[in-house]
Amino acid sequence: MTDDLERLANGVLWPGFFGTEAPEWLRDELRDGLAGVVYFGQNVGEGLPALSAAILDANPDALIGIDEEGGSVTRLESATGSTVPGAAQLGLLDDLVASEKTGAELARRVRAVGANVVLGPVADVNTDPRNPVIGVRAFGDDEALVSRHVVATIDGIQDGAVAACVKHFPGHGDTHMDSHHSLPEITLDLEEFERVHLEPFRAAIDAGVDAVMTAHIVVPAWGEQPATLNPRVLGMLRDWGYDGLIITDALDMAAIRETVGLGGGAAQALAAGADLLCIGNPTNPGEAALPDQDEQDFRAARDGIVAALRDGSLSRARVEEAAARVASLAAKLRIAAEQTHEQAETFDAAEIVRRVVTVSGDALETASELAVIDARRRSTLAVDSAGSYVANALAGDGVRVRLDVASAPVSEQDRVIDEVATAAGTTVLLIDRPDTDAAQRALVERAALRDPRAVVVNVGLPTANPLPLPTVEVAAASRLGAQTAREALLGRFAVQQRMNSAG
Repeated sequence: MTDDLERLANGVLWPGFFGTEAPEWLRDELRDGLAGVVYFGQNVGEGLPALSAAILDANPDALIGIDEEGGSVTRLESATGSTVPGAAQLGLLDDLVASEKTGAELARRVRAVGANVVLGPVADVNTDPRNPVIGVRAFGDDEALVSRHVVATIDGIQDGAVAACVKHFPGHGDTHMDSHHSLPEITLDLEEFERVHLEPFRAAIDAGVDAVMTAHIVVPAWGEQPATLNPRVLGMLRDWGYDGLIITDALDMAAIRETVGLGGGAAQALAAGADLLCIGNPTNPGEAALPDQDEQDFRAARDGIVAALRDGSLSRARVEEAAARVASLAAKLRIAAEQTHEQAETFDAAEIVRRVVTVSGDALETASELAVIDARRRSTLAVDSAGSYVANALAGDGVRVRLDVASAPVSEQDRVIDEVATAAGTTVLLIDRPDTDAAQRALVERAALRDPRAVVVNVGLPTANPLPLPTVEVAAASRLGAQTAREALLGRFAVQQRMNSAG
């Protein structure tokens, strides 16, 4: 039986869980006031609407969140790749109507499976091209551009009776470390940080965003704690007049789990001003995940809150305030859903992406078949960078070879280039970090000598320093982006020619 403090803690907890059905422990906790759940790729299947219905049956006010950004990050299409434009593509296009319509389409898809919170858009300004976790998930590297597209996307999402959650406050764009695996520290000049990286969050709050997600990053000028646990950082949101929901990034990430732990992180995040605690994806430990990892992580977070309530390091009033904000958003979304009627709106995602895809370097020669060497970086916990659906959609029925340039010796890489060059079709080098990964660039340079008719498809940030082969710039590791690049290579639509200059 859940006691009073456990029930109070339930009202601010947002766990992930195993499987495509709600486990018994989760249904029990939902009936005892659990705030809701976060869906990850391993929860997604044909029965997802029924799963949502079961969750809402256990708790009609449950918040059901999902990372559905479009482009390189999808959960609803995790098996096949996103068919929605990504943020970098929308930023390059700079068409606010396209961004708003994309937000509306994300909301429509999320509502269709019974969820009600989109963990997006990304409001980070990606000023460090080495950034391993943001990159093309951001609208760009200019705060004004990012701000206007964040607002347009929020409008599209929230007009669809779904909450938007901008992330990752106070800005994860100026780092070359991944907080899933470490604790990034940003030492940027504070005036510049506030001017550039805070601006999109201010714009989102002015636009009435329902939720803001914190980042596990340290800004030394604001203290030694990561933003998620830092009352000074989270207090800035309230100082700006924001009274919406503050949601933590996943507490199972190394930046929290391996420093203060799940329980300590949960209690400290609440004390710092967070309202809803995303516990994380129980599959993240990989083979080390225990059969009941989901329940163990949930109980570790709740136990940490209860212990802090009992020893006085966390006040009951603070948790009650947080739970009230969670309940307020749930009530708002329930009313909005009842008052919203689906309207058929034209949304041509493919046409949006076709307007973005460009060619740098020499003009493309029309190919008849494509043989793909997939040399992208490994996937991360946040982004399925090496998802096979990208290479599959690009190659069609042609040859596909996965090549890990970080570990394969040059002799092996050259053997693969030569072997693919003898196959039917045009060789396509699929890459995602041409300006920051020396091994990827070296592969392209050697391929230009060994197979001069080869082409490059870049699904990462657009190339700043020209490559020696024609390069199709896609700006998203998505199925839709790969299909569009394939159409360009096969000459099925006219692609805009663009010449890049170095610098």
